[in-house]
Formats: sequence, C-alpha cells, structure tokens
Amino acid sequence: MTEPTSPPSPLLSVIVIGRNEGERLSRCLASVRGMRDPGGPVEIIYVDSASRDDSVARARAFGAKVVEVNPERPSAALGRNAGWREAQAPYLLFLDGDTVLHPDFVADSLREFDDPKVAVVWGHRRELHPEHSLFNRVLDLDWIYPPGPSEFCGGDALMRADVVRSVGGFDASLIAGEEPEMCQRIRARGFSILHVDRPMTGHDLAMKTWASYWKRAFRAGYAYSEVSERLRGTEFPLWVEDARRNLLRGGFLSLLFTVGASASAVAKSMLHLGLVMAIFLALALRSAWKARWKGGGTWTLLLYGIHSHLQQIPILAGQISCRLDRWRKRSRFLIEYK
Repeated sequence: MTEPTSPPSPLLSVIVIGRNEGERLSRCLASVRGMRDPGGPVEIIYVDSASRDDSVARARAFGAKVVEVNPERPSAALGRNAGWREAQAPYLLFLDGDTVLHPDFVADSLREFDDPKVAVVWGHRRELHPEHSLFNRVLDLDWIYPPGPSEFCGGDALMRADVVRSVGGFDASLIAGEEPEMCQRIRARGFSILHVDRPMTGHDLAMKTWASYWKRAFRAGYAYSEVSERLRGTEFPLWVEDARRNLLRGGFLSLLFTVGASASAVAKSMLHLGLVMAIFLALALRSAWKARWKGGGTWTLLLYGIHSHLQQIPILAGQISCRLDRWRKRSRFLIEYK
C-alpha cells in the first residue's frame, strides 16, 4: 500500500484584504483564480476586517482560506500582517479587495527575484473606470510612477516572504502609509524595491463626491506626518521633505484663497478673487505641463494640474490633525473615504 502524498507546498501566497467589498471582492478573487500559471501551486488567503456584508461567504465560495480580524482600531497593516503570518509560500502577493489582478503580472514578475537583492516587485495600478467621475479620471494619473528602482510600493505588490518576516511586517499602528514605511526598513537591510513597466492591477476607486476626495487627501496628509516623523533621522527619511513642502504649499494656498476672498468681500468686487484664481490656474498649468509624460490628454492633464495643488489643502489638514493627535496622545480610528 502506498503512503498518501501530501500536497506540494505553494509557490505563491496571495493575500487579499477587505472590508465590506461585496461584489468587488468576488471580482478580485476571480482574477486571482484566472491568473496565468506562475510555475507552482497558489494559495489564497482572505483577511476580513469586521465586514458587515457577505464578504467572508464570498471568499469561502472561491476556496480561499479566511482569516477574520476584529481589532478595536482596524487598519490595512493589521490585515496584511494577519495574512502573511498564515502564508506558507516563499513569495507573497498582497492585494486590496477592490482590485483586479492582471493575469500575466505574477508569471512575468517572479523572474525579477533572480536578483537576490530585489525584495519587492510592483507594476502599474490603474483605475478600472476613469470615465465614471472626474475624480476617478484625475486620480488615475496619481498611480503612474516611472519604472525602475523606487523608494516604496503601494498596497498591491509581490514580495519575498522571508524579507517581510525579517523586518516584522507592516507597522499596525499606522492608519495609512504602512507599505512605504516598511519599504524603508527593507531598504535599510540592503534590499531594493523594483517598479516594473508592466500592468499589475486595476483599481475600483469608485469616487464620486468632494467629501470622498477630501477624506482621501486628508488621510494622505495624516500618513505624511506620521511616517515622516517616524523616519526622521534614519538612513531613509521618507516623506520628510514632502511633508515640509506640503506645509509650505498648503499654507500658502490656504492663505491665498482666504486673503483673496476677504479682499473681494471688503471691496465688493470680484477682482481680488479673480486674481487669486488666475495665480492658481497658472500654477495648475505649470504642473500639468510637467506631468505630460503621464499621458491622459490635454483636459485630463489640466484637471490633474488643478488636483496637484488643490489637494495640498486637505493634505495640510491631515498633517495638522496628526500633529494634534500626537500632542494629545490620542489614537485616531481608521480613516475611510468610501
């Protein structure tokens, strides 16, 4: 009688995190199931953060191993940490539940790890429906980075499991910016982060309101302040200069709009406010011209130029809020924009 053989160890662990993703999660897991064979078995782990919908049932229907986390202060980092701790494979693919994986990304990207110094590989993330709103259309360009060695990756990325374990994973105390922060600890160990010129994921931003836009930028500002303060004085002081520039740019624009509106109200004339808008438009046109390498067409680039400066105000608000929370020794709850 032959002994039963155990199933082969997985080559890749796909870790999907989600919270009330619903149909988006089903779409994500279907894309994982539909990927090109990466050269070995694949395990799927879904980490759910206290969803109130049927996300857990959807994940189990796709055969994913489900890990449920119910922390007092949920965060993406907690979910990702719970996922990699369950993973059995030497390579990890982290995905957000509102993304769709490109079928060729993993199979084409695993070879990048032939270089023993490469710890993280990430490709292009683009919006699935830029036509659904002006916000989607503009923020689609935010995902575009030049390929090559980079300082950090986003939430979707392929990583060496042993490197993630060696640095202790993601910092679960961070509300946002946990991937860039971990990347600095990885770089400090002599590894590199590689951005490859190939499609990786489609993202469903589903942003339709100004309130959502404000919250997203506010969260970015909170992350700027929190991460830059933590990494200040280290070998890789990520976002320290970005945070400083935002304090100057966001402060300048806030003051400019306030002075222009006040002067127009006092003078009972739109001249002063019109001058302020002309200055703002000139700044936006300059940014649009500098971002022309991203593509997108004239109208989209103009909107992107406006966004580049307009977002500085809610980013500044996020930075100020983070500093106040630090001063008060208060922990903020998860900042969600959708």
